[in-house]
Amino acid sequence: MVLLFGESAMQKKISKVEEEKDNSRYLRGTIREQLAQDTPCFDDSVNNILKFHGIYQQDDRDFRQAQDRQGREKHFIFMVRMKIPGGKVTSDQYLKMDELSDRYGNGTLRVTTRQGIQFHGVIKKNLKETMRALNRELITTLGACGDIERNVVTCPAPLQDRAQAQVQQYARKISDQLLPKTKAYHEIWLNGEQAYSGEQAAEIEPLYGKTYLPRKFKTAIAFPGDNCVDVYTHDIGLVAITDEKGDLSGFNVLVGGGLGMTHRKPETHPLLAKPLGYVNKDKILPLAEGIVKVQRDHGNRENRMRARMKYLIEEKGIEWFYAAVKQQTGFDLEPMREMGWKETPDHLGWHEMGGGRFFCGIFVPNGRIQDGAGKKLKSGFKKLVETFNPEIRFTPQQNILFAGIPVSGKEEFEGILKDFSIRREAEISTIERWSMACPALPTCGLALTESERVLPGVIRELEGVLTTLGLAGEHITVRMTGCPNGCSRPYTGEIGLVGSGLNTYALFLGGNFDGTRLNHLVSERVKGDEIVRSLVSVFEAFKSARASGERFGDFCNRLGVQELQKLIEAQ
Repeated sequence: MVLLFGESAMQKKISKVEEEKDNSRYLRGTIREQLAQDTPCFDDSVNNILKFHGIYQQDDRDFRQAQDRQGREKHFIFMVRMKIPGGKVTSDQYLKMDELSDRYGNGTLRVTTRQGIQFHGVIKKNLKETMRALNRELITTLGACGDIERNVVTCPAPLQDRAQAQVQQYARKISDQLLPKTKAYHEIWLNGEQAYSGEQAAEIEPLYGKTYLPRKFKTAIAFPGDNCVDVYTHDIGLVAITDEKGDLSGFNVLVGGGLGMTHRKPETHPLLAKPLGYVNKDKILPLAEGIVKVQRDHGNRENRMRARMKYLIEEKGIEWFYAAVKQQTGFDLEPMREMGWKETPDHLGWHEMGGGRFFCGIFVPNGRIQDGAGKKLKSGFKKLVETFNPEIRFTPQQNILFAGIPVSGKEEFEGILKDFSIRREAEISTIERWSMACPALPTCGLALTESERVLPGVIRELEGVLTTLGLAGEHITVRMTGCPNGCSRPYTGEIGLVGSGLNTYALFLGGNFDGTRLNHLVSERVKGDEIVRSLVSVFEAFKSARASGERFGDFCNRLGVQELQKLIEAQ
């Protein structure tokens, strides 16, 4: 019987994944032994444990049918995800990631919506050297996946009028505070001197215990007025509050956000975080740990579809949750400070940092840094880093900021962008600029259909329709995923497209540009080649019947699901 934290846990029936975690010997399993075997994959017993190490075992689904017809096993590949708090890396770290993606991956870098970087296409025999090479650059993958605190996200823009550096420090502090303490990562990947055996003194995880959390856990830090991190979609959402001098004083605390769901299972659904209170900055670390402990002790370990903290708060209520957190921390929170949201920025283009230095934000289509199709992002970015030695910051919109560029270097910087055919923000349509897609096929094992590879075509069609209607300048968020897990945050988009079958998507409309409202399911099954056509009548109604200054998402929300369905059906 598995020993869990919390009352009456011994009497509960637990899921298979909980058993695997309990038997893993603090995330070891048989990873080390299987890594030494000359096989292309790991067996199912450690697949879930690998995720805690930042690794997903996958197969190239473009080859799956051919491999099956030939009686051959799947073409196994691995995704390796780096944990980069706040999305901030040095030039040396970026260049090493660039190099390793060519040496061991598929030659691309994938910026995630959590400001991390993913390698795709790594094969098993190269995993260990990939991990060791990253570690030599002080980059870890531990905790980038799995049932623990994931990468802590924060606004990446180092604007001169913000306490941005202080907030970046707290993103790192929270990440370090909630990092697993197991020695397994060092032993398996970094040639630890002594491997674990049952005869050694018992190892402990002081925060997580043997079975860690019931499900993944996500934290984000936003600035007042700037919700580029989608702060309401996180288990813990923190909004930085500054004093009259502009220094960080504390945080408004939101809890219980999360976007994952399962099609046609109404007991699963996206939820936005609820206000919990305000806390001074010196108490944020014990508060974050206290919130994690409540989820550890009371989260659902029987049904993984209901295991996120959002469901615990939905079932127990925010008052109960507040009391449980207070019991863990020993202190009360203060009332929420006043806050509001302005135009959510994507931080593209040139921005002053102070001291004669600037940062420049560059658009990365769906987060994929690669060369091809006449544009050489990967080669161009490498040239920029080698030339200017900037600090690199990845954004929650999957873009990249080059920080610390002197005013004297702006002309040369722009010249490099031109030499490598890298588009500037003025060359990108507004509908593309605010679009995002998850990787989906061919690498993600959960994908029901395409996302990253088909969204560019959808965007081109939308550009044509909006231009014809005179709406090309409208800021509209478009989010696409290949399955309902919500990795590109489709449920807060003004247009959300969620894979529901092969070349088929559920259509959601009516989120708002600020990311503070969920959208609504309008159609469960729209074929990929009918997405844009189904929206034409909605855009036409928006043009003719919108209120003054009304955004597209607000118009759809005001119209309501039934009227939107009538427009689409009449198309």
